[in-house]
Amino acid sequence: MKARFTPSLITGNEMIDSHHKELIKRANDLFEALEGRQSKEKVLETLGFLADYTTYHFQAEEKLMEEAKYPKYEEHKGYHKALIEVVAGLQEKLEKEGPTEEFEKEVNDKVVDWLYTHIKGCDHEVAEYKNVRSQMDNML
Repeated sequence: MKARFTPSLITGNEMIDSHHKELIKRANDLFEALEGRQSKEKVLETLGFLADYTTYHFQAEEKLMEEAKYPKYEEHKGYHKALIEVVAGLQEKLEKEGPTEEFEKEVNDKVVDWLYTHIKGCDHEVAEYKNVRSQMDNML
């Protein structure tokens, strides 16, 4: 499997877009570890890198939303929390069962598909709000 950063994922916010590209890269690193039949320890390490970067990205994005006074901040933050919990569950599953084809499918379904949907909807909305808010602030 391979995740792709396509034009439909571009939000127009440089920081958000660069973070999303890195998230896609880290997801692909995980898929490469799985497809290369690397050890459970290596796959766990790679999933850990993805989890760590996801947390870093969410913190940065939440700071941006707070600064922009984004009205759906709490709702958006809840979506982030949900994905972090999903990834934690995947880490537990990987610990117990090792890198299986089912695990790879779950990563694709629960992480990559979630990212695509979240970016195209929620994150586009945040970037648009931030852009409009910045323009309004500059007019005052």
